[in-house]
Amino acid sequence: MGTGAVAVLAGIAAFGGLLGMLAGVHGLRQVRRVQRTGACVTALVKRPPGRGAVEPPRPRPLLQFVTEEGRVVEVVCPVPPTARHRLDDGDRVLLRHDPEDPRSVVVQGREGLGLERAFIAGGAVVLLLSLTLVAVAATRG
Repeated sequence: MGTGAVAVLAGIAAFGGLLGMLAGVHGLRQVRRVQRTGACVTALVKRPPGRGAVEPPRPRPLLQFVTEEGRVVEVVCPVPPTARHRLDDGDRVLLRHDPEDPRSVVVQGREGLGLERAFIAGGAVVLLLSLTLVAVAATRG
C-alpha cells in the first residue's frame, strides 16, 4: 500500500477519533450543565409498559415528575437499573432537569459518565494511532 493511501486511511481514522472525542466531551458538558443549572425535583419511578413476548431483560423505567410550571413530564430513565440501584416501580429518585427542555434529565448520584469517558478515551486512542501511522508513513515514504 502506498504512502498516499496510508495517509488517506489514517486521515479518515483521525477524523473518526476526533468525532468520538467530541461526542464524549459534548455529553460530559451536557451532564455538567444540567447539574449546575437544572431544577431539582423528585421523580416517581414507573414500570415501562409491557412489550409483549420480546421483552428486554432489564428495561429502563420511566421517570415522572412535575416541572416548576406545573407540567407533568415522563421520560425514560437515562441510566439503566443495576443490582445495587434497582429503580423499582413506585420508588422516588432525585433528579435535575433542564428548565428549557425538561426531557434532558440527570439522576442525582447516578450520572453514568462512563460512556462519555469511553468515547473520549477511545477517540483519543484512535486519533493518536492514526497520527502515529501518518508519521511512520511519512518517514518511510
